[in-house]
Amino acid sequence: MSTKVKPILHAEISVIPITRCSNASPDVESLGMSKQIAVAFDAIRRVKNINVILTPMGTLIEAGDFKAILNAIEAAHDSLRSEKNIRRIISTIRIDERLDKSVTLHDKVQSVMNKLREE
Repeated sequence: MSTKVKPILHAEISVIPITRCSNASPDVESLGMSKQIAVAFDAIRRVKNINVILTPMGTLIEAGDFKAILNAIEAAHDSLRSEKNIRRIISTIRIDERLDKSVTLHDKVQSVMNKLREE
């Protein structure tokens, strides 16, 4: 008898909003993207049927299907389209679909932590 595994998909996404360049000399404030990233992350975390974790280099998404992941990416883009000075939005996506067992993002981290304790 085979048991059906409920797949959990994990996605790592990075959304980069490109703003209009000015002729003024760049300073630290003008190079930052945290305001735009906050807008995109807020839109992502409002998507139903996903868990999200913000990291310094991207957002981790845990979902039961591809549609939820794609909805999250679309929500990020939609939220940034109306932001001032944004001319382009670039996203990178990595998706991990495990078919043999259900593993959460927390389970993956815990597995590594347990191995560190074994040393």
